[in-house]
Amino acid sequence: MCGIAGFYQTSFDYTLHPQWNGRLTQMKDSLKRRGPNEQDTVLYPHSGLAHTRLAIIDLQKGHQPMCKQHKESKHNCTIVYNGELYNMTELRRQLNQYSLVWETDSDTEVILNGYLACGPAFFRELNGIFAFAIYDSAADQLLLCRDRLGVKPLFYQQTAEEFLFGSEQKALFAGGIRPQLDNDSWNEVLGLGPARTPGHGVFAGMKEVLPGHYLTVKDRQIQDIPYWQLEAKPHTDSYQDTVQKVSTLVIDSVERQMVSDVPICTFLSGLDSSLVSAICARKLAQQGQQLQTYSFDFVDNDKNFQANSFQSSLDRPFVDIMVKHINSQHTYLECTNQKQADYLYKAVDARDLPCMADVESSMLYFCGQVAQQNRVTLTGECADEIFGGYPWFHQPAALQRHHFPWSYQMDARTALLRDDVLAELRLEDYAQNAYNATISATPRLDGENSLEARRREISYLNVVWFMATLLNRMDRTSMYSGLEARVPFADHRILEYVYNIPWEMKCRNGRTKSLLQETGRKLLPTDILYRKKSPYPKTYDPVYEALLRHRLLDILSYPNSPILDIVDPKKVRIFLDTPSDYGRPWFGQLMAGPQMIAYLLQINYWMTKYKL
Repeated sequence: MCGIAGFYQTSFDYTLHPQWNGRLTQMKDSLKRRGPNEQDTVLYPHSGLAHTRLAIIDLQKGHQPMCKQHKESKHNCTIVYNGELYNMTELRRQLNQYSLVWETDSDTEVILNGYLACGPAFFRELNGIFAFAIYDSAADQLLLCRDRLGVKPLFYQQTAEEFLFGSEQKALFAGGIRPQLDNDSWNEVLGLGPARTPGHGVFAGMKEVLPGHYLTVKDRQIQDIPYWQLEAKPHTDSYQDTVQKVSTLVIDSVERQMVSDVPICTFLSGLDSSLVSAICARKLAQQGQQLQTYSFDFVDNDKNFQANSFQSSLDRPFVDIMVKHINSQHTYLECTNQKQADYLYKAVDARDLPCMADVESSMLYFCGQVAQQNRVTLTGECADEIFGGYPWFHQPAALQRHHFPWSYQMDARTALLRDDVLAELRLEDYAQNAYNATISATPRLDGENSLEARRREISYLNVVWFMATLLNRMDRTSMYSGLEARVPFADHRILEYVYNIPWEMKCRNGRTKSLLQETGRKLLPTDILYRKKSPYPKTYDPVYEALLRHRLLDILSYPNSPILDIVDPKKVRIFLDTPSDYGRPWFGQLMAGPQMIAYLLQINYWMTKYKL
């Protein structure tokens, strides 16, 4: 995994002015956390490319930026690439029919040679997580491409003078873009956050390459071209054939993502991560190796745990069962209230935005701990979104609401804001329009009954919005720590197949994610296989909430606090005096009263940091 950045224009020569190399270096340096092992840049008359490397594949020769020339056409191209290809071996064999020279064993060269041989059509062949930029000197154009599910980020902005891009927003700021907000920015943060509209960079003028799309940039003209789209198709397989196909796809995806020139580890908690860990442990055992696993919790969390409809039990007893079952070398990681609160601001540094509050700050802390011993981890992320694991896939009330199912209670967001802000932004309209646009774009199948059609809408909403939010969290917290997080369930082949499976198969005999249970039947203990869904852990310690409340009251008492431009201090103080309602999340399943306080703290820090 890596960080990429750069700029492009055709009006003048970058190489004639030393300042441009310095600016490119600044952009590179802003992404060092994504690539602590190597950093380099290359400057051309009309383009500059920067790269920071977290070395995983071909440690000795996979250096970037990488330049290649086609043997016959003498066509030159340079690439900066962030990601991993999981079908690299097959693609190298395919490309051997062309007059290509291989100088490395890296997947970077596979993409570059593939482009030299086949052009952008080659992007459709890629299976992996990636974001890359190619400067094509023959055409004097820049291409940006992003993986199908948007696992790897890639932002860009067109100014009056040039086009800038980077793995993270901070790279564009290092390149001279001034952070600015408009009404849409605030609607994103206050009405949709921590989610954001696909392709929206939140900051004014900033965009993100859409998942499954590539851009061509030439002479200030930007073409946005989809190379992949999710499609609705009839499902004709029997239940047994469906079970077999899902099992084959999941096991293949996990095993492909184990490819690494450094040791791998896994996160271990619920069914999804347990299944990934079991597959990895079995594969490594065949090679005489032992899997390293990690689990996360909070200090003394068992003393304050409150079971609810979203989280019925703690993870620790089930982790113990899995560790014994797969014989992994396990590390139990714990986070304190103080660390979690302090990391709220580091999470903003990592994401460049207010984010998933303590759900993100704790993940950032844990990733930092894992990164002390590992560079690569596999996680169970995305299984719930694809296989229908959340309550809103089947609860009648959720199916009947025509709002984002994870964020339908807008009163929790609007209740604390200033009246003039509410009047100007129209948060509810903005959120509803975003929801409606996604519903309109949902791939549909003629002839489906209304309930199955609605579940297809819920599924598409989850993939486009909720899954994207969790993938952003995973990428930014892991890469900030110098850790590559791979997500085997976020394989487009799995999504393409499962999206079209009828609900009666996905939820066989009323069991959500029954297809994954079938996949794990020979791999997991019964207690794990049929455990009720449990999300990522959070603290239930009232001391944590008290700590946040104290910090927010301090901010409110300071007249120059930037958040006072947004919130009504009287409303906030009333909110802080009211006992938190842990049963009513305002986003997802884990973000209730304490997380709203944390989100306001993050907004104030964000506004201060970027002088917004």
